[in-house]
Amino acid sequence: MTDFLTALALVLVIEGIFLALFPHRVRQVLTLLDEMPPENLRRGGLICAVIGVGLVWFLKTV
Repeated sequence: MTDFLTALALVLVIEGIFLALFPHRVRQVLTLLDEMPPENLRRGGLICAVIGVGLVWFLKTV
């Protein structure tokens, strides 16, 4: 559970840094995401999730 909370905290740190340093660009990206079809967003989310699970698995076994 500690690993999960640490990962969640790191996500918040990274998102906060992007919002603080590039607020205009974040708005542009969110506008582009709003224009994308839901199927593309779903596919991209699943790909990212699979890559993330694979990376966590790899890092835990090393």
